[in-house]
Amino acid sequence: MQIKRICLALIVVMAFPLASFAAQKHVPELTNAVFAGGCFWCMESPYDKLEGVTATISGYIGGRAENAHYKKISAGLTRHVEAIQITYDPEKVSYQQLLDVFWKNVDPFDSRGQFCDKGPQYLSYIYYASESERTLAEASLKKVAEGFDQNVATKIAVSSAFYAAEDYHQNYYQRNPIRYRFYRSRCGRDDRLEELWGTQ
Repeated sequence: MQIKRICLALIVVMAFPLASFAAQKHVPELTNAVFAGGCFWCMESPYDKLEGVTATISGYIGGRAENAHYKKISAGLTRHVEAIQITYDPEKVSYQQLLDVFWKNVDPFDSRGQFCDKGPQYLSYIYYASESERTLAEASLKKVAEGFDQNVATKIAVSSAFYAAEDYHQNYYQRNPIRYRFYRSRCGRDDRLEELWGTQ
């Protein structure tokens, strides 16, 4: 009987570190970033490919009305901007990497919109949620301006309420690949990006 008690005690002691380790298993702390680069359909794909990004949502930011619908926003009636919210694991991908992807997918010198889409709802923005993000954003903008020796039209603004777009806008490039490719081609997006940044 004494031997059985000793064995049982040893099993409990040996199992405790394993149970403790399982309880302390690391859960990644995800965070969000918001960028506007013209048509939000075209901004999902570059970030979905990035390791560490767990979700992308097309939506609207910066406007006056809450829960405004696409028809009003696309007409420029609410001052919202088409944008994308990126959820990511900062241990796998940095905010600086997100900025690098952003610049390679916009025309930073277009002050009227992006590519064939013109109007305030299609302007390019970097929305920051902290002073560290603001510092990185401003440094990256300065680098682009110096690299091209031009004034950059992309704006940097503090993040505000983000509203998800209607369901039919989400993952549009996956749900409607033929229409999506036709739109990108007709809009001249890829040609202009290649002119600015080379083949990606």
